[in-house]
Amino acid sequence: MSKTTIKSVRGLARALGISHTTVSDALRNSPRVRRETRDRVQKAAREAGYNYNPLAGALMSEMRRSGVGTFRGVISVVDLDSNEVRDPQANHYHGEILKGALEAANRLGFSVDTFCLGKEKVSVSRLGGILQSRGIRGLLVLPAIGPPDLAQLDWDQFAGVYTDYIITTPPLDAVCSDHFRSMFVALHKLHELGYQRPGLVLQEAHDRRLLYRWEAAFRTYLLHNEDFQAISPYVSKRLDKRSFLKWFHETEPDVVLAHRGEILQWMREGGLEVPRTHGFCCLNVMTISEATAGLDLQPRWIGTRAMEALIAQLQRNQYGLPRQASNTTIPAVWKDGPTVRRVAPGRQADVVVESTPI
Repeated sequence: MSKTTIKSVRGLARALGISHTTVSDALRNSPRVRRETRDRVQKAAREAGYNYNPLAGALMSEMRRSGVGTFRGVISVVDLDSNEVRDPQANHYHGEILKGALEAANRLGFSVDTFCLGKEKVSVSRLGGILQSRGIRGLLVLPAIGPPDLAQLDWDQFAGVYTDYIITTPPLDAVCSDHFRSMFVALHKLHELGYQRPGLVLQEAHDRRLLYRWEAAFRTYLLHNEDFQAISPYVSKRLDKRSFLKWFHETEPDVVLAHRGEILQWMREGGLEVPRTHGFCCLNVMTISEATAGLDLQPRWIGTRAMEALIAQLQRNQYGLPRQASNTTIPAVWKDGPTVRRVAPGRQADVVVESTPI
């Protein structure tokens, strides 16, 4: 097929002996066209050197259907769980991701439909049918409590981005916090403040879910910074006050890094005066109800970047699973708070934690 003879969708349609509407839909990877026909049209377009503009095609298609000159695509935000089963502070984090996603979608001319599968009791396979019936082909998936599983969707029809560290069923592109770099941000700030014996507290499932990024960064930073005295992290399947205080009494950190607010409460119940005697750094300030020093993991930026990445896929007609899933990471920023203070170099704690009888 001569490249000079194909300058439009109609020209390509005449050459193939099919309607221009079918050609246009095939170039947009529309599920209304059989896969064999789509492959044939796209191959012919490549051979002819015809470059199809997916946004222009979508715009014209929408204008023909609606009779108006304004086009707004629709994207689905999928929550596999629900606010009812998450901790209230986790809902705050999810809400910030959603706000960032909505802002980006509106700015780029897309509207958003949200689906909460846990609350609405909609199965993943049923969701696929709903999305196809509404012509929605872009999915932004919020972080899931357990390992997310969207394998039942017909991914040939969809583009998707996950907003947490890793998804394997199926492997999708993801946008998430840069946990390794963020730990460095926290430790660097604590070092500036004069702390010398940082102690890390993690729940084992959380550590494992992130492929041990928090723990690996903590150990690496201490290995290469002689001003810090190394303390083995406290990582447990189930965090509890008794075992935490036992670890604290044995290791004597001068500042604790953790996610959960009860750790701060246990420190106080153990006789510590935060921040006078010891410091507390929250690894995600949105997971604790009171004001603390620590890391803002930038969930709104995560939502923004994830939506931008998803819309870029739609603009490229990039449907189906990625050949190689990739991660885009957002570094955290330090947030000052009342649970740390500047301490004199070499200063020892004024109060020794009360040990719990073993």
